[in-house]
Amino acid sequence: MNEAVVVGLMREALTTALLVGAPILATTLVIGVVVSLIQAVTQVNEATLTFVPKLIGAFVAMLIFGPWMMETLLSFSAGLFANAASYGR
Repeated sequence: MNEAVVVGLMREALTTALLVGAPILATTLVIGVVVSLIQAVTQVNEATLTFVPKLIGAFVAMLIFGPWMMETLLSFSAGLFANAASYGR
C-alpha cells in the first residue's frame, strides 16, 4: 500500500463523513440560531431552552435523511471491501 492509496482512502473517508454528518449538523445549527434569536428578542436567557428543539430537529433530520445517509455509508463500505485485495499490494 503506497502513499497515494492511503491519501485517497483518507480523503474519501473524510468526504463521506462530512456528507453523512452535514444534514444533522446543519439542522441543529439553524435551530440553534433561531432559538438564540428568539431568546435575544424576548430576553429569556435559559441555557436549557435550546436543547429540546435541537434534539427534536436532529431526530427529524435523521428520519428524513436517514435512508440517504445509510446508502452513502453502504456504498463507501462496499467500495472498501471490493477493493480490499488491491490495497494490500
